[in-house]
Amino acid sequence: MYDDKKLDQVKSSFKDWEDNKVQKLLSKFPERKKTFSTGSDTEVDRLYTPAHIEDLDYERDLGYPGEYPFTRGVQPTMYRGRFWTMRQYAGFATAEESNKRYKYLLEQGQTGLSVAFDLPTQIGYDSDHSLSEGEVGKVGVAIDSLRDMEILFDGIPLDKVSTSMTINAPASVLLAMYIAVAEKQGVSPDKLRGTIQNDILKEYIARGTYIFPPEQSMRLITNIFEYCSNSVPQWNTISISGYHIREAGSTAAQEVAFTLADGIAYVEAAIKAGLDVDDFAPRLSFFFNAHNDLLEEVAKYRAARRLWAKIMKERFKAKSDKSMQLKFHTQTAGSTLTAQQPDNNIIRVTIQTLAAVLGGTQSLHTNSRDEALALPTEDSVMIALRTQQIVAYESGVTETIDPLAGSYYIESLTSAIEKEAEDYIAKIDNLGGATKAIENGYIQKEIQNSAYKYQMQVEDLERIVVGVNKFKVEETGKKELLKVDPHVEILQRKKIEKLKKDRDGSLVENSLMVLKEKAKTDENLMPYILDSVKAYATLGEICGVLREVFGEYEQSVIL
Repeated sequence: MYDDKKLDQVKSSFKDWEDNKVQKLLSKFPERKKTFSTGSDTEVDRLYTPAHIEDLDYERDLGYPGEYPFTRGVQPTMYRGRFWTMRQYAGFATAEESNKRYKYLLEQGQTGLSVAFDLPTQIGYDSDHSLSEGEVGKVGVAIDSLRDMEILFDGIPLDKVSTSMTINAPASVLLAMYIAVAEKQGVSPDKLRGTIQNDILKEYIARGTYIFPPEQSMRLITNIFEYCSNSVPQWNTISISGYHIREAGSTAAQEVAFTLADGIAYVEAAIKAGLDVDDFAPRLSFFFNAHNDLLEEVAKYRAARRLWAKIMKERFKAKSDKSMQLKFHTQTAGSTLTAQQPDNNIIRVTIQTLAAVLGGTQSLHTNSRDEALALPTEDSVMIALRTQQIVAYESGVTETIDPLAGSYYIESLTSAIEKEAEDYIAKIDNLGGATKAIENGYIQKEIQNSAYKYQMQVEDLERIVVGVNKFKVEETGKKELLKVDPHVEILQRKKIEKLKKDRDGSLVENSLMVLKEKAKTDENLMPYILDSVKAYATLGEICGVLREVFGEYEQSVIL
């Protein structure tokens, strides 16, 4: 950006400043610590100058919003056109109770729904299964059949809202239920807008709510890509998730690298299945974390956009701009929330919200102050939603696009994160791709090492967490928390019992038999899953049939 002569002048004047100003001052007033670093432990220089970004070319590396390489944003007008979709991740107990919470949030100005499912639903078991005992409705809503899904969205017109569903292993079944509910409302699939997470590789890496082995899981994912490209064209068929990778302890650069490596694996699987990259890639979306180091997080989002654009253009020869755009949802960092002094979490979430918005997110969920203790209360959810609205309407940061661009620090950090992520992706390529890197434990081990290093820094007071290892106070009791009534499990069991009495048993049996036979072939399974859902087969019955054909995945211990 500077010519050689100007850069030499900058370097010379910088050295004079260091020698004549800084060093003299340091002899009298030392800095707070010897080394300063980002939240990901990347060393931060005292001052950044044009010399730190001497290789940066504006047209090549930054460009304009809505144009390759999309560093500055995926839309030409960004938030001057419309704000990001404001979601609150919600779902607990029964479909009836969650439906009330969704209506409350929509009344408060939320612009999209984000559904949390309970653990049994996430791993494909009905509420009356023995393994579901004690977990029904605890960390999300229990969905056992189309009947529950009908109740969940009762009175909510699905052609008017965008819905995100955090579901992975049984994503095909929950999507089929959503499509069936919409049809009952008179809404055709081509009118539906939303996202299913559908990111199984991240489950093998960081969360563990997988069901089937990788090969069969990838088949279901590419079946969804193909089905939606033809029948549900506005639906985002996958949300490739770095969020849980970061929650498990990764650095910012690892979050970018491992997420995009998973994205590469999904694109390769779809192409291998015979799909054209420009037919499915525009509906890929991403899901990132927002941590406390505001400037590092902004740089992370910019680096991820630029790197994905290059990957799609150069590796996969995508021709459509939409195939090269990294569109992403952000959630503030649950792992940064503290049970101690929970009101401090409001400030943390505000910083993280600013990071996501300054980084150009398309959708945002803000965590509530009490989520380190329990599911959030309505009051806490209200504060979290108002945080987004205040940033949108009062902060001024939405009035211009990518306002931190050109900062020597931001541009240097963006390039550094991109380079580190590229190096990780090259290592993963050499191991045979993301699936192989997961199977041999490489990615998990890298995350474990980063998490351990961070925790040691907290314990050694090298990294301060306010209220946890410094500025502690005596706390007498917790504020009112949301508790899920254990009776929910009994209610769900009774619902399933009634459903099985009321439905056409032969229709269910026949649809499941057809699904089982088709699972043994190479056919797309989405139409047959949809048929089973419409017959009121339960989630557990559908996943059970697929378990019989596909088997279940067991992860080996990583030493």
